[in-house]
Amino acid sequence: MRPRLLLAFFAVMLLSSCDRYLMRGFMLRTEPGYEYAQFDGLEGEEYRISPNDRVMVRIFANDGFDMVNVGGGAGMSSQGSSGASSSGAGSSGGSGGLLLQVEFDGFVKMPIAGRVYIAGLTARQAEMLLEDWLTKYINKPFVLLEVMNRRVMLFAGANTQVITLQEENTTLFEVLARAGGIPEDGKADKIKLIRGDLKNPEVFVIDLSTLKGVQNADLVMQANDIIYIELRKNYVTRTMAELAPYLALLTFAISTPVLIISLLK
Repeated sequence: MRPRLLLAFFAVMLLSSCDRYLMRGFMLRTEPGYEYAQFDGLEGEEYRISPNDRVMVRIFANDGFDMVNVGGGAGMSSQGSSGASSSGAGSSGGSGGLLLQVEFDGFVKMPIAGRVYIAGLTARQAEMLLEDWLTKYINKPFVLLEVMNRRVMLFAGANTQVITLQEENTTLFEVLARAGGIPEDGKADKIKLIRGDLKNPEVFVIDLSTLKGVQNADLVMQANDIIYIELRKNYVTRTMAELAPYLALLTFAISTPVLIISLLK
C-alpha cells in the first residue's frame, strides 16, 4: 500500500511542476476563489466615451437647418462662427465637422463652448450636453457627435489582434465573429472580459459553451476592453515541444558513438 501512496505523491508533484513550467506562456490567470465582477445592469449598455477617444463633432443652427462654420470648411453657413474658425481645438473633418481629441482627464476642447467634460457619456448624452452649452452662442443648436477610434484587444492564442469597433454599439458576439470565432484550442466556457483602469479593473467571466451564457455575449464593447480566451492545457503537445531539442541532442549523442564503432569494424 505504501509504494502506491508514494507513487501517487510523486505523480501529483510531477503534474504540479509541469503545470508551473509548461503554462508560463498563459496570460491573465486568476487564483482559485477569485471574485469576478457581476453583469447586473451591463446588458444592452451603450458605448461610453473614454479619455483619448477621437470624436467627430458637427454643429448646426436652427435645429439642424444651417451648418455652423467651426472647422473652416467650404460651403458652410457662417452663422454663429464668430471667433470659432481661428481656434486650434481640432482639425477640420469631412462635411464641415471637427475631429477632436478627448483629453486624458475626460475633457474635450470645443472652439465655441471651451473645455467640456464628456468622458463616461454616451454619444447622445454628449450631443445634448454640447447643445446646452452652445445655446448662448448659437440659435437653436443641433449637434451630431461620432466616436471615431473605438477598439478592443482580443487575445486568442495565435489569433491575437486589435479590432476596431466600426459600429456604434458593437457587441462581444460581433467581435468574436469578426475574429473568426473561438479557436479550436480555446475554452468557450471561460472567456474573460477586462474593463476599466488596469490598476483596478473589472474582470468578467463569460461562458459561451451553453445557451444560458449567450445573454452575457450581448454586452456592448467599450474602448480599450480586453477579451481573453483561455486556451486548453495540452500537456502532451507542450511537453513534446519543450523536450524536442533535448531528445534530438540525446539521440545524436547515442547514435554518434554507435556509428563510429560500426565504421571501425
